[in-house]
This record gives sequence, C-alpha cells and structure tokens, in this order.
Amino acid sequence: MSSFLIKYHRRSGHLVLEKFESLVDATKRRLELDKENNDPDLEIVAVASQSEENLRESHSRYFSAV
Repeated sequence: MSSFLIKYHRRSGHLVLEKFESLVDATKRRLELDKENNDPDLEIVAVASQSEENLRESHSRYFSAV
C-alpha cells in the first residue's frame, strides 16, 4: 500500500502531494515538517491509501481547489 504526505494550505488551497513507500516514512517526514511549520493555515497529513485515485476520493476536501 502506498502512502502520501499532503501539505495543504487552507486559505490559498495550495496543495503539495508526495508519495512514499510506507506510512512510517511519510509519518517521519510529517513530523519533521511539523517541527518547522509556523503557519497555522498549513495542514500536513500522512495517509496510507491503495492509490492516489482512492486518496483523492477519501480526502477530497484537499483536492477540491485543484
């Protein structure tokens, strides 16, 4: 199963999506980014999903502005 790191800026709708081999790797990266993040409007989320297509359905709110 693939894992994804989502960086989503609530105000602008800007989205960055990174794919990882494991949820552990995605979560480690999320924790690193959380330490650096000073923007309360930036959401950083690690999610496991069968595919990017499934992710876009299950977490559609992140993709509505794309």
